[in-house]
Amino acid sequence: MVRVGLTAERLTRAGAELADEVGFQQVTVSELARRFDVKVASLYSHVRNSQDLKTRIALLALEELADRAAEALAGRAGKDALAAFADTYRDYARQHPGRYAAAQFRLDPETAAASAGVRQAQMTRAILRGYDLAEPDQTHAVRMLGGMVHGYIGLELAGGFAHTAVDPQQSWDWIVDSLDTLLRTRATH
Repeated sequence: MVRVGLTAERLTRAGAELADEVGFQQVTVSELARRFDVKVASLYSHVRNSQDLKTRIALLALEELADRAAEALAGRAGKDALAAFADTYRDYARQHPGRYAAAQFRLDPETAAASAGVRQAQMTRAILRGYDLAEPDQTHAVRMLGGMVHGYIGLELAGGFAHTAVDPQQSWDWIVDSLDTLLRTRATH
């Protein structure tokens, strides 16, 4: 018998909260069952296995990130849009480190194509269209922006800047400024 109140959505949200507490890699159906004080078998009518649970958490995180980015980008262009987009990811990672890790989870191609990750890619390209970059420069810029944002956030979350004299926010601002300058100089007119 299915326990009243357990749904795939509720389990996904609880799994996302668990990821923020203990880390995305530590999320399992067994641990979630312990949190709900139910037998693991009672969760299998809602999620197939830990892989399915992690996929659902990843999709939730991608949706949350896309919604936040869309809100942050509204009415912005150029450097303001670039900074808002990057700041959205950094803020999300700080608030939800497990979900942020989930957003990096490798999805199968069909699931990825139907996910909010597509919206994020479209927003990234929209920001870069403001810099008038032709292909293949636009693709290079998408990769550079992703590498910078995810790389910096990964180092920061791992404590990589904890014992430095320069405030990490100053470095972040300097990097975003530098990206803006680079992208403007690469523009095709």
